[in-house]
Amino acid sequence: MLAAMSVAALVLGAGRGERFRASRGEAACAPAKVFAPLAGRSILARSIAALCAVSEIEWVQPVLPAAALEGWESLRRELEALAAQAGAAQVAQVAPPVAGGPRRRDSLCAGLAALPPQASHVAVHDAARPMLCAADAARVVRAALAEGAALLAAPVADTIHQVRGARVTGTPPREECWAAQTPQVFRRDWLAEALAFAEGEAGADCADTDEASLVARLGRPVRVVAGAAENRKITTAADLLAAEAWLRAGGAA
Repeated sequence: MLAAMSVAALVLGAGRGERFRASRGEAACAPAKVFAPLAGRSILARSIAALCAVSEIEWVQPVLPAAALEGWESLRRELEALAAQAGAAQVAQVAPPVAGGPRRRDSLCAGLAALPPQASHVAVHDAARPMLCAADAARVVRAALAEGAALLAAPVADTIHQVRGARVTGTPPREECWAAQTPQVFRRDWLAEALAFAEGEAGADCADTDEASLVARLGRPVRVVAGAAENRKITTAADLLAAEAWLRAGGAA
């Protein structure tokens, strides 16, 4: 049973992964990207294991393609093996996965509906970010518990231009530009309010691509917590190879 003030995590992995499959020359019927092996374990298992190591997170809810739900037992065994390898007991309860939808927002809503009602805060994590450091996840969760909303992000090293019609229209100060990562953690009521607002926007689909932008649009303060550059998203086969090399060279994840 969760406490009245508790954190649940959604691990979103229901995306089609078209760029990943194309970069590997795989057919559309290939297994979901998050089941691809990474240094002996699946991308998904590594992402969940990092969240399970955060003491403040009591519940982890995977959201997967409907066709992948039958792989739950295999995933559960992977998580047990990772916990044993780390020499630590699994802290959070990992729930059986639920099916996501065609849009990220659909998957988010499906995951939220599956969470226990006692969960007061929700951490949203991309399953395709298996390099998450548990210590970074803990810091962003604690920031959200204190302030209501927080996300991991990394300062950008390059100059960023705003472009329209192949022409530069603006260049924001580089020190003000941060690349969003996950987890992004919110008060549950703030996140629900932001989703309802986005769904009701004059019949046009909201263009925001992450939950932090949705919550910020409502005027809620969202704290930025510096994350490691290694917390990259696996989008192509090259990303997977880079992650594999980093892990085998002794990187911790």
